[in-house]
Amino acid sequence: MAEKLKIIPLGGLNEIGKNMTVLEYGKDIIIVDCGLGFPDDEMYGVDLVIADMTYLVKNKDKIRGMFLTHGHEDHIGGIPYAMEQFRCPIHATRLTAGIVQLKLEEHQLQNAVHLFTHEAGEKVKAGCFTVEFIHVNHSIADAVAFAIKTPVGTVVMTGDFKIDATAEDGMIDLARFGALGKEGVLALLCDSTNVERQGYTPSERTVAGSFERQFTGCNKRIIVTTFASNAFRLQSLITVAKKFGRKVAVTGRSMENILKVSTELGYLKIPAGTLVDINQIKQIPNNKLVIVSTGSQGENMSALYRMAFSGHRQVEITASDRVIISASAIPGNEKSIGKIINELYRKGAEVIYDKLEGLHVSGHACQEELKIIHGLLKPRFFIPVHGEQRHLQAHSRLAQTMGMDPKNIFISDIGKVLELTKATCKWGGTVPSGRILVDGTGVGDVGSVVLRDRKHLAQDGMLVVVVNISSEDGSVITGPDIITRGFVYVKESENLMEELRVIAAHAIDRCSQNGRSDWSVLKANIKNDLSGYLFKTTKRNPMILPVIMEI
Repeated sequence: MAEKLKIIPLGGLNEIGKNMTVLEYGKDIIIVDCGLGFPDDEMYGVDLVIADMTYLVKNKDKIRGMFLTHGHEDHIGGIPYAMEQFRCPIHATRLTAGIVQLKLEEHQLQNAVHLFTHEAGEKVKAGCFTVEFIHVNHSIADAVAFAIKTPVGTVVMTGDFKIDATAEDGMIDLARFGALGKEGVLALLCDSTNVERQGYTPSERTVAGSFERQFTGCNKRIIVTTFASNAFRLQSLITVAKKFGRKVAVTGRSMENILKVSTELGYLKIPAGTLVDINQIKQIPNNKLVIVSTGSQGENMSALYRMAFSGHRQVEITASDRVIISASAIPGNEKSIGKIINELYRKGAEVIYDKLEGLHVSGHACQEELKIIHGLLKPRFFIPVHGEQRHLQAHSRLAQTMGMDPKNIFISDIGKVLELTKATCKWGGTVPSGRILVDGTGVGDVGSVVLRDRKHLAQDGMLVVVVNISSEDGSVITGPDIITRGFVYVKESENLMEELRVIAAHAIDRCSQNGRSDWSVLKANIKNDLSGYLFKTTKRNPMILPVIMEI
């Protein structure tokens, strides 16, 4: 029986972020992207989320390489965690490789991983696969799509893209997409982020005009926050600042790192004398200064967050500041951004964040651009990716308007296996998948039970019952004492505390009278009696932790 090509998404479907796709044929595996996701509101204390890579660890001897479409966190942020579990060559364009190198150095993995740099148009052999890099437009330089030649046909993965005829790094290579369509495309995996938006995505060049309007006639200090990775926007900002005779200072580690890498690789051209150290800004008049900052997504402890909440060492927000937020909120971050905006207003700053100001354009294709790609490639099978369920469904409908048979469209999910031959595409079971939570330095040690407990604690607090009993006869020596955290203010609830002590004491006495000295039974009785009383009287259900010490 002939081998089948397996396409296995491990992330990026029915969710925002942690994009990761596996292609497997026989004894060969390649990985496309390895991103991270951001925790949702229910993930208390979690820093970030990565894909479950159990399947890859199990099959690490088959992995021939990891290929990266571009340098955004949702596509490369999981690489250090992956490389700690398995090692494989990483292939990327120059800027993406530069950003990945920084990540590897942070995790002391730079000498353990082979990182190869390629240009658009190059082809890389990886086992039975041949991966071709194709230039596309996005909100970061050096973004590519992949045309992957497999034994059963060509698979095209667009990565994140749009069509920008005036892009700084040149227009997307539509000619190559057209040629691939003529050669024949077995399957297309296409970005679905903006499929609900009609028309075309505006060019990045429109943002430069918006910056000029905000700078014209402004005598205030200007603070701009944007995505650190968008070198094109940073270039526009620096060019406009130079035009208006302003110095530029940068704050925020990720912004500083990207600036360094982009400049070294030639993606950013900074006029001499324009850039100043953040520690020198007090020597520069407000009307001659621009501060470029991280924090466009409201991240805790980002530079903008620290400015807003008076925690930044060099920058104090006043009424003499104009703050420009040149970004749109990633779903789930709206509250965090709103919190910062409100605090900036509270300090008297002028805040410019309205989309109507034209200070941000998307890096993703809208409907008409998606139609162009579908029309050029004419794939036999289509798998919408990079989006939530509503995006995937909408992209399926768009493909159908282009004449595609619904039977040839497959809306997948993480862990689901698609098996392709030259003429067929069918479901082929599942592999282990899901979300691995990263909390501090711990990877995967925060699971559903821990999250449930954190949620419980956050909602209802906790109550600790401490009892000292005699090791000789099991009698109570001291206690029970009640300690609460996040449940009630003890000084205002002394009657309730006393009632709880009485109930706990009765539970202990009942066990003694029945001759039950087993600690587990004793703890269960205390918990049951207290929880029943508390819910009846307060309609709250705190976590109850009996602590028994034998003396």
